[in-house]
Amino acid sequence: MKSYHISILLFVLILSSGCNDQYRQLASEKKAKNVILLIGDGMGLAQASTAFYFQKEEPNFVRFPVIGLHRNPPSEALITDSAAGATAFSTGYKSYNAAIGVDADSISRETILEIAARKGKSTGLIATSSITHATPASFYAHVPHRNLEEDIASQLPSSPVDFFAGGGLQFFTQREDGANYLDTLASRGYVVNPQKLERPGNLSLEHKYGYLLAPEGMPKMQEGRGDFLPQATQLALDYLGQDKDGFFLMVEGSQIDWGGHDNDAEYVIQETLDFDKAIGVALDFAEKDGNTLVIVTADHETGGMSLSAAKVRMQSDYRHINPTFSTGGHSASLIPVYAYGPGSGFFMGIYQNNEIFGKMLRAFRLK
Repeated sequence: MKSYHISILLFVLILSSGCNDQYRQLASEKKAKNVILLIGDGMGLAQASTAFYFQKEEPNFVRFPVIGLHRNPPSEALITDSAAGATAFSTGYKSYNAAIGVDADSISRETILEIAARKGKSTGLIATSSITHATPASFYAHVPHRNLEEDIASQLPSSPVDFFAGGGLQFFTQREDGANYLDTLASRGYVVNPQKLERPGNLSLEHKYGYLLAPEGMPKMQEGRGDFLPQATQLALDYLGQDKDGFFLMVEGSQIDWGGHDNDAEYVIQETLDFDKAIGVALDFAEKDGNTLVIVTADHETGGMSLSAAKVRMQSDYRHINPTFSTGGHSASLIPVYAYGPGSGFFMGIYQNNEIFGKMLRAFRLK
């Protein structure tokens, strides 16, 4: 009888392994028409874990069949900032902290968004920071330092970005050079809304669309931002999904990082839960579409966050979690990478952050 049970167990394990191998093979070999890259800025494993403990529903993280880890040192240090981290994703080049779309020698490098556009795909960027902030900027701009936000803004009208949504209005309208880049955007075919995230009556690929909804970063979730991030993600997908040649979309939950810098656990938690909603929107689209690769990761971890046991009368109470922090800056932690859809098999294992660029190109069959 014992040998019978062992035989059954071996059969189940072999069958399970075969199914996993089959999924991995199919997920690696099928071409992705669309790629959605979601970046939770500053979101390490502890931050992502808050989505499991601080909401009643299962988080959308559980829907990913493939998980990997990326190593993220920049070219000249051990700990990265958002600019070097995003530049590694967008260009495939390790660079120095503060670099935007340039390599370690400050040479401009073509981004995954620019390559996708050159191959006939539509493109989009969404962030809860300003659209000129380090992460979104690294996908369309090329400047030596992230602080040059007016220079970054001036590059958006001539970039191949078809849809963008976030903050940063002041860098287009209240500039030291007196220029009004809303006029420039309009002259380049953009329909720009500086008031609210509103669906156009005719959401057509004949136009480009931009939403600049705050002077700098968007409000915190705790300040009433509402469902901007998931709604902007849905609007972008409704628009970009019309392109028969496919699209590239980057969505950033920017303020997970800001909560980490502030060592404010509730700030981190609310921003992570909001980001999880956007992940759900992307996965719903991908499941229905069948040709879309969804990748979720972070540029780095912020705050050295830990989900510690609460202290009650000097004793650890394992029934309650008290998030704690070890730094007000970034940490060197390896970062999870979650993947779903065609090409997702490329994202298993442990690899450098700049390899994500090549993995996206392989999924697109552009490499």
